[in-house]
Amino acid sequence: MVIVVTGATKGLGRALVTGFAQAGHTVAGCGRTTEAIDELSLELGGPHMFRAVDVADGVAVEQWAQETVERLGAPELVINNAGIINRNAPLWEVGLEEFEALLRINIGGTFHVIRAFLPTMLNRGSGVIANLSSGWGRCTAPEVAPYCTSKWAIEGLTRALAQELPAGLAAVAVNPGIVDTEMLRSCWGAEAGGFPSAKAWAVEAVPFFLGLSAIDNGRAATI
Repeated sequence: MVIVVTGATKGLGRALVTGFAQAGHTVAGCGRTTEAIDELSLELGGPHMFRAVDVADGVAVEQWAQETVERLGAPELVINNAGIINRNAPLWEVGLEEFEALLRINIGGTFHVIRAFLPTMLNRGSGVIANLSSGWGRCTAPEVAPYCTSKWAIEGLTRALAQELPAGLAAVAVNPGIVDTEMLRSCWGAEAGGFPSAKAWAVEAVPFFLGLSAIDNGRAATI
């Protein structure tokens, strides 16, 4: 199976990429840092394909998708994982640049990836788009309003997309649960250490994602 994962160089994305590769699947991943991409490429090697791509850049995503499909074929599974969170602050204290950057990556990036890869899946007549949401995409918390905004948007985008897809394809919003990542530590500090590591999470997450199919279209899932 060919699997696309955004935000592949750290956190949940890195754990998923490693798990999928170990399970014998071919992974095409992206991240914003060239050094991290080079490290991942060296670690996993071929036939996997990793590129430095900012998902907020629609043109760059289109180019990456074209190269990926030409080399590996249309993906069976696309996981929109790339995302950032705002620094803890009341909404009125969040800077304009910080807020707009978060929306460009978390929402715009998801749109760019879907727009670039989905047509190839439609042509084949099968495939799953899994968009990473959050518990904060179904409830809210203080001092992370921009992040909540983006994840509530992902839930709505995914459900609407599911209504547009033909039989054979699926769009699924996935809440990964609470995982000890750099992002969580930016919110909770050392308390994040009380939750599973990304590596431990991936033990359940990898088979979960591999088990998604057309019957899950429109589902709001939680790992």
